[in-house]
Amino acid sequence: MSSYRALLPVGAVVAAFLLAGCAKHEPAPEPVRAVKVLTVGLSGVQASHEYSGEVRPRVESRLGFRVGGKIIRRQAEPGQHVKAGQVLAQLDPQDLRLATDAARAQVAAASTNRDLAAADHKRFVTLREQNFISGAELERRESTLKAAQAQLDQAQAQLAAQGNQARYANLVADVSGVVTAVEAEPGQVVNAGTTVVRIAQDGVRDVVFSVPEDRVVALRTGTDVTVRAWAAGQTVTGKIREVAASADPVTRTYAVKVALDAKAQPPLGATVTVVPQAQGAAGPQVIKVPTSALKQEGKGSAVWVVDKGTMTVRLQPVQVATADGNEAVIGGGLAPGMLVVSAGVHVLSPGQKVTLWQGPVNVVTQ
Repeated sequence: MSSYRALLPVGAVVAAFLLAGCAKHEPAPEPVRAVKVLTVGLSGVQASHEYSGEVRPRVESRLGFRVGGKIIRRQAEPGQHVKAGQVLAQLDPQDLRLATDAARAQVAAASTNRDLAAADHKRFVTLREQNFISGAELERRESTLKAAQAQLDQAQAQLAAQGNQARYANLVADVSGVVTAVEAEPGQVVNAGTTVVRIAQDGVRDVVFSVPEDRVVALRTGTDVTVRAWAAGQTVTGKIREVAASADPVTRTYAVKVALDAKAQPPLGATVTVVPQAQGAAGPQVIKVPTSALKQEGKGSAVWVVDKGTMTVRLQPVQVATADGNEAVIGGGLAPGMLVVSAGVHVLSPGQKVTLWQGPVNVVTQ
């Protein structure tokens, strides 16, 4: 009996522990998140458009040999800066040298014939003064001398031309600039005029970009544009100097050339962003929200709207009409004055309590 009474407190303690283990714990309260919001309002749609362009030289020369032959050496490399008078490539000069030697031999032969004709003419002049020959015979000797002189002149002209041909075996840069392309290699046989090297001349550079047909009508020669380098972020101004009169047959877009300031020397081939300033007029009044405020909901889009009374969020389906830069133009679903969460939309849940982020609030109004 005494042992039974001793076990009774132990059993009571065990039962208390079991009951405590089976008790339900209250779930931890959901954290109140601080959200960044903006007040929806009406603003104008900016009609500006950004285009991707490329920096190109104002003048790009395609250089080739003035005679045909086999290339034996090429000194120019893509991206190399060359100076006027620098040798870029060379042809095998052997055939040209042989042709020059042949022309020189023709000059020697014509010179000998002319000397013989001159000696005969001089002798016949003396005979005519002594009345040993007729005047007609002297005239024939004069004609022979003139013909020999003409043949000598022709041979000398051919020698000079052939000498130029021999010098044309060296392809020389006629301007200073940057080699943008090499289109022939040593060992290749080229015809006269075949492009071997392309050189972008030093000086003013252009920005070239393409514009679709529905927007080319808004661009005019002399329009100011803003050019922003994609890599360095540097911004310069320029003016449209040329708008293509016909569309590209493949892309069906129109090429537009922008003249940069003479002091601006962006790298050739650099990618830039072009914004024509003439298209910056404000459009109709619409509601816009940052693209970071949008959340995909089913097949459409939605935003989180903050209820000012309960400080909770709810999903509000919206219709996105178009984009205006980094903002979405809302066609329906929002009204001016609503508080819309502008960041962190993927960590919220319906009915969740929030607090306003203690920082500057963006007000999207005019």
